[in-house]
Amino acid sequence: MARNTILTIILNFRTPAMTLKAAEAALEEMEDLPGEVLIIDNGSGDGSFEALQAGAAARGWLDSGRLRIEASPVNGGFGAGMNIGFRALLSDGTRPDFFYLLNSDAFPEQDCISTLRDFLLKTPEAGLAGSYVHGEDGTPHCTLFRFPTIASEFEGGARTGFISRLLKHAIVPLDIPTAVQQVDWTAGASMMIRRNVIEAVGGFDETFFLYFEETELCHRAARAGWRTYYVPHSTITHVGSASTGMKTWARTPEFWLDSRLHYFTQSHSALYAVAATCARLLGGSIYGLRRLISDKPRADAPHFYGDLTRHHVKRALRPRPAPRPARPFAPDPVLEDNKS
Repeated sequence: MARNTILTIILNFRTPAMTLKAAEAALEEMEDLPGEVLIIDNGSGDGSFEALQAGAAARGWLDSGRLRIEASPVNGGFGAGMNIGFRALLSDGTRPDFFYLLNSDAFPEQDCISTLRDFLLKTPEAGLAGSYVHGEDGTPHCTLFRFPTIASEFEGGARTGFISRLLKHAIVPLDIPTAVQQVDWTAGASMMIRRNVIEAVGGFDETFFLYFEETELCHRAARAGWRTYYVPHSTITHVGSASTGMKTWARTPEFWLDSRLHYFTQSHSALYAVAATCARLLGGSIYGLRRLISDKPRADAPHFYGDLTRHHVKRALRPRPAPRPARPFAPDPVLEDNKS
């Protein structure tokens, strides 16, 4: 008899207090659901692992059998950390039927987790499902998207009305609906994935450090016949950028540029990636001209287009080591020895 078990995975990086708050919300939502919560400290190196252990112990979570904590010796990024969870077993030695990915700065609301699971149970073609996300002030966060393309790069750079209308089919962010909608990809702040998907197409591509990893996973799943859905009746509160500091970036970091380039190369081809970068530069030049003749505000991080160009040329002349694409995998028993 199917148990429809869920392993909720929360990845911590130097935010133990917030992670414990997310875990508390997850445990409350998991109370009547079969499964467990797994916190993975992603190589924080600042005492976070010990703080998580102490906080969980003080709350009696470690004795409940519903939560455990593991430590990754290195910070390999979001995907690498989540892959540890994908390989983990439940405490009884069985594989979970579903993986629920929850950001450490995200707090599931009533029936959030069960709504995603129940949707996947009644929708056989669905492999992944994401939630409606809003900020602490109630502002909706867009978490449903089309796959990035050459056309979307041009539109996103140009930010010009008639171009956006002409290429409306390519605009990456989608309008937030009130009903379930099939999408190309959804954000991993609150996402449930069938175990069958992970076993069939593999986990996250660990070449990505941060950003684009959910996009590429959903792209790979789509090629294998699995659909991704946005389920608005599953809701979470999300602080946003608590671990990455994205809101305070002075310049676009190298790892974001690496992830963007790897996504286009891995999902399409190196030639496609070149065309996508050229399209973004062309679109950006159009918006730049508009800024010269009007009071349009800066739309990208300072030096973005110079950094984008230098990065692509540098990677063409000095490629990174061979990528580490995800492959289908079974659970790794060794990870079970690292429980707290």
